[in-house]
Amino acid sequence: MIEYIDVHKAFDVPVLTGVNLTVQTGETLSIVGPSGTGKSVLLKTTNGLLVPDQGDVRVDGESAYFDGDETLRRIRGKVGYVFQYAALFDSMTVCENICAGLPLGVNIREGWVLEKVAQALEDVNLDPRQVMNKLPAELSGGMKKRVGLARTIVGRPEILLYDEPVTGLDPVNTAAVSRLIRDIREKTGVTSIIVTHDIEQALEISDRVALLEHGVLRFVGTPGEFQASPDPVVRAFADRRLAAEAAVRIMEEDAADLKKDMEEETP
Repeated sequence: MIEYIDVHKAFDVPVLTGVNLTVQTGETLSIVGPSGTGKSVLLKTTNGLLVPDQGDVRVDGESAYFDGDETLRRIRGKVGYVFQYAALFDSMTVCENICAGLPLGVNIREGWVLEKVAQALEDVNLDPRQVMNKLPAELSGGMKKRVGLARTIVGRPEILLYDEPVTGLDPVNTAAVSRLIRDIREKTGVTSIIVTHDIEQALEISDRVALLEHGVLRFVGTPGEFQASPDPVVRAFADRRLAAEAAVRIMEEDAADLKKDMEEETP
């Protein structure tokens, strides 16, 4: 279980101003909200990548900030972090990149290490024989995302933190990554927190959705409760897809009317 307790964080201006949230073991929770509202900042306080100015984060009852360095190391050992842009090392092969997710000092040539790497690649639906020795520059954007995910899960963490896992992907790869997140959770029972701008992804794969606005949580509930919420800010996010479709339709109608007017004015 992960507990965010009155978490505050500022960078010249306040970003988080008192976040309280509990994520149950085995749960998948998505955090949505406007850009710049502190979603990724909150995510990074989970394992000490960012230190709160006030408050605490507790993982399985242990404080990441008040129980000492050994406890923080233990917490970090439980947590895997999926970076927004995969963050692969350009000069390292896929195999070497994934090995970076294993404890320091492992011998990449040992059989058990290669078996773990191969299994991680298979878990993200990549063929180890085809990609193991490739460099990141030889991979598509979707494949890079999958390799980044494989590096995160190779050590079998108990908690996965996803920072915008589908940013920059086309709809096909977005659906594929969403399916992988769901499959990994079903196979391993891992606790997952996902920061995303993709509302449809959040509603599809999450047990609960949290809306962060102006540094605090405005809403926490199931996808069904999110879609049914009368809160106007929540409605704006829940109806974003419909609003976008309506905007496109209005633009098309305006363009058609303009074309018709021009044709009528032409002698």
